[in-house]
Amino acid sequence: MPLPSYGVAIGTYQDFNRDPAHNFGQWYHGHLFLNTPEGVYQAALDVDAPASVGVSYRLVDDLRVADIATVRALTDGFHPLPSAASSGALDYARSPMLQDRLWWRLISQLVGNLHHALGRHQPGTPVYGPDAADGLAELVQQLRAELSRKDLLTFLWPQLRFFPWVSSNGDNALDVLVPYLQAAARIYCFGQRFTTGLGVHDVHCNQGDPAGSQWYQTDGIWQDGAVLCEHADGSVAAWQIKFNTQTLATDGAGHPR
Repeated sequence: MPLPSYGVAIGTYQDFNRDPAHNFGQWYHGHLFLNTPEGVYQAALDVDAPASVGVSYRLVDDLRVADIATVRALTDGFHPLPSAASSGALDYARSPMLQDRLWWRLISQLVGNLHHALGRHQPGTPVYGPDAADGLAELVQQLRAELSRKDLLTFLWPQLRFFPWVSSNGDNALDVLVPYLQAAARIYCFGQRFTTGLGVHDVHCNQGDPAGSQWYQTDGIWQDGAVLCEHADGSVAAWQIKFNTQTLATDGAGHPR
């Protein structure tokens, strides 16, 4: 079943620390503390795991407050969020604000088409999502439609949006996050509420776990964890965490396709 108490803790920065020891290749966490009217919320942030699991992080730093209007309208404190796009919940694979844009999708399709032409895939088998030829034709049609309304540079510039997943050794993921936390006017921590005390855990991708893993049964869509930092100038940065055993190619239940 999906996470039973998914939501977002909203507040202002109070403190941040890390586990006292970092045995590389083992479980390792950062600890974020948020001021809220209910008291201080703690968020446990998974940033390292055994080598058989592994962790990656991603920072999307071109967002604006309009992108988070639904949760921004909420008061400070914890708010349960239904697992649906309209609630303000996050989904790494489905939230529009977290997606790379058409230009990078086109490149993926071209690479897939090249592999197909070289005989590395059997004809008719899926390549990088839909059938390579069909997918490429659809994307070319989209490009032509856009270019008919805009000059080349005006079209291409907004499409050059790509935020890679970076392998985490624990501290590098936290080093990226901390400056955004300390400069934030407001912080949004998405995940599952503690069963006792004030806090949030599962602040990471919560879908796409392999069948047979202990987390498979809690997979679901529109229930991913992340830390979003809103700044006084209206900019927003989203810090994401994903275990390397997870995939973002998921079905309607959040399980790997």
